[in-house]
Amino acid sequence: MEAFERARLDAYFARIAAQFTPDEQTASFLITHLLAERPAFVRAVAAMTRLTAVLPKPKSVHLAAKREIAQTYMVDTLTREMFAQADDALDYLESRAADQTVALLDVGGYFAPSLAEVHSRFTGRLAGVIEDTENGHRRYKDLDKLPCPVISVARSPLKDPEDFLVGQSVVFSTEAVMRGRGDILPGRPALVIGFGKLGSSIARLLHAKGVQVAVFDIDPVRRTQALSRGFTVARDREAALTGAGLVLCATGAISLRGEDFSHLRNGAYVATVTSGEDELDLAGLPDVYTRTQVGDHVTRYQTTGHYFYLANGGNAVNFVHGAGVGPFIFLVQAEILAAIRMLTRGDLAPGIHQVPAPDREAIAATWLSYFNR
Repeated sequence: MEAFERARLDAYFARIAAQFTPDEQTASFLITHLLAERPAFVRAVAAMTRLTAVLPKPKSVHLAAKREIAQTYMVDTLTREMFAQADDALDYLESRAADQTVALLDVGGYFAPSLAEVHSRFTGRLAGVIEDTENGHRRYKDLDKLPCPVISVARSPLKDPEDFLVGQSVVFSTEAVMRGRGDILPGRPALVIGFGKLGSSIARLLHAKGVQVAVFDIDPVRRTQALSRGFTVARDREAALTGAGLVLCATGAISLRGEDFSHLRNGAYVATVTSGEDELDLAGLPDVYTRTQVGDHVTRYQTTGHYFYLANGGNAVNFVHGAGVGPFIFLVQAEILAAIRMLTRGDLAPGIHQVPAPDREAIAATWLSYFNR
């Protein structure tokens, strides 16, 4: 990023932070994809909260960005296990923010498994959670009872440009990875599992490249949407897997379990749009499969009479090329900042909330003044 671009980004976030300045600051824990442009957002979070720790998503860490952030803020190693059990989660939060009011900024529902016990046992006060992704939104929604407010930006209209552009980056990276081995998209039928915002974007872009696309989704409403847009909708997942030369997983949940992989046709590629641990049950794959690195970001899984290829170790394939979506990502990050003010007011009931439409409109207007030049 050029110096003038960094200056413009810092000015944009300073303007957003001024628009949504909270009445009081809470401590905060920030889970984030620590990509090259992310330090500006981290500084904005620190301007609006007492930033206690940054926890980078492990498969999306830009080393220079991490070094820059670590000069000023505490950077801790993130794992699913650290918040899977309440005792471990409490030990960590108490070690960093005992007796403080805390906001948890999440990407993927990391805090969800232990949220209820953390809320009841933490020596401070849990103001709530801000969640960025559809995967995380579902994790919080699936809890029996939310003990505190969860503000989700996953389904915000401001996220629509990001979702479309992430779809583009997924298709670009998938094709690039395949071409690195001499394979191409045309002539290889594709199966898109999940027809949400990302999956529908991926399906449209593959179709535009001349790829025959089938869709599988457990939601009957989404299946009708896929049909209305001209896609073949698979009734049977096993049969769809057998016929696909490329499988793109975009559910935000487990798309393929251990027994599903045996239905892949020989030489099929599998790619995902999120962390492998969220989308693929690779641990359930039979031990008879050997794993061999056969190209940049491609692993061959092989057993007697069967083999398939996995892109980027099962993690989001677009992170091979940085997963950039341009300045549109700053819309969603600004909405996260607006959500911080909502949490600090302390007037939200437990449950899932959204940023109000007038706040989103103000964010969009500010963004346009900086990036639509």
